[in-house]
Amino acid sequence: MKMGFQSSFAERSSSSSRGLPEYLLISAKMTDAKVTIKTRKFMTNRLLSRKQFVIDVLHPGKANVSKADLKKNLAEMYGVRDSSAIFVFKFRTHFGGGKSTGFGLIYDSVENAKKYEPKYRLIRNGLDTKVERSRKQLKERKNRAKKIRGVKKTKAGDAAKKKK
Repeated sequence: MKMGFQSSFAERSSSSSRGLPEYLLISAKMTDAKVTIKTRKFMTNRLLSRKQFVIDVLHPGKANVSKADLKKNLAEMYGVRDSSAIFVFKFRTHFGGGKSTGFGLIYDSVENAKKYEPKYRLIRNGLDTKVERSRKQLKERKNRAKKIRGVKKTKAGDAAKKKK
């Protein structure tokens, strides 16, 4: 018996339960798959009062997992009361999908996070607010700084801050 692509496809599509081809049923099952979170290179950094690690997220059939869901699951895994002390960042999805890798930090307290984390990450996590400056203000400050050379340049920038 000669089995070609068409005949095997016809057999599969006729044997499916919902009248859909079997390859569509398989992909539908994969979207219901659970997400697995693994941590590796775990390290307790006492100087910065945090735990730091690499996170591997296995998410077959899903595009990505939201950072809010990751923070919630990490809080359950490590027994953290306040999930705002958890920072996840630098996620990259591997080629072909299904797996993402990134970094995670769990601070002992929110105060320590505010002390050591960069301002842009605090803004992303809602612990700080972004100062909206107009384009004109930025240009004026830049041009004032161009006129002064050396150490005095930082002082000129500080003086501009004090005026406002």
